[in-house]
Amino acid sequence: MSFMRINNLKVHFPVRGGFYNTIIDTVYAVDGVSMELERGKAYGLVGESGCGKSTLGKAIIGLEKITSGSIYYKGKNITNKRRDRKSIYNRDIQMIFQDSHSSLNPRKRIQDIIAEPIRNFLNLTPKEENRKISELLEIVGMPEDARFKYPHEFSGGQKQRIGIARSIATNPKLIIADEPVSALDLSVQAQVLNFMKDIQDEFHLSYLFISHDLGVVKHMCDHISIMYKGRFVETGTKYDIYNNPQHIYTKRLLSAIPKVTPIGREKRKRERIKVEQYYQKEYKKYFDEHGRVLDLVPISRTHFVATTSR
Repeated sequence: MSFMRINNLKVHFPVRGGFYNTIIDTVYAVDGVSMELERGKAYGLVGESGCGKSTLGKAIIGLEKITSGSIYYKGKNITNKRRDRKSIYNRDIQMIFQDSHSSLNPRKRIQDIIAEPIRNFLNLTPKEENRKISELLEIVGMPEDARFKYPHEFSGGQKQRIGIARSIATNPKLIIADEPVSALDLSVQAQVLNFMKDIQDEFHLSYLFISHDLGVVKHMCDHISIMYKGRFVETGTKYDIYNNPQHIYTKRLLSAIPKVTPIGREKRKRERIKVEQYYQKEYKKYFDEHGRVLDLVPISRTHFVATTSR
């Protein structure tokens, strides 16, 4: 049973210019996206830079104004609604930002950064608040004395753990993770991702995991949506996307996943060239005359692809 439903969501940005600063064009950042989110599941949102995936995440949490479409949370339409700062929706939907450094106030100690959502949404005594902060730091593997330090005293991976601790402080239903490990070293990435999976199991969280890294998404997510030019080109389970890709853009992304082993390098190169040639040849089957992604059609109960032919 889904707790959040997104229907035909659009976020368009007007481009102004000329002497009178009139609208001369429109950027279709998100252009008709629909999805449903269930408790305890992780949803991957994959695409190249500029495809609209971060804009979609910000629109869901309320940081971008929705042009049209609707978001239903627990059966209630919350689209572009003016919400009180302490509303239930603001408590239940949290976000982990890509830039962990900029997301933390450099003038505040870590205990005050983590305490902010606690003070906004939970009616705790000072003693209970201190205990809660200690518990959160322990969950993300940070020492107790970290609470008295400032953000600049930590590494990138540690800052991201602090961001995770803040995001789970109010026991949210959904965490939107926008490229949470893209700026981290590979070894630190693995640590942070494992923390996120452990936290998901412990608190029965749902994730909307935004990334351009198909390897990371494969590790984290149950259901994956591939986004291109503001629209979904393919959605399905992890098995559907990795073992039975149908859209030429999905195949293009999968062929670009790097392999560390040198064995078979020439074969993989030939496969990438073959996929690129097929992409150029079959482009019209998957996009209209204006280059817009076609509507999704079902090819199974869980698998949907944007194409004219099945």
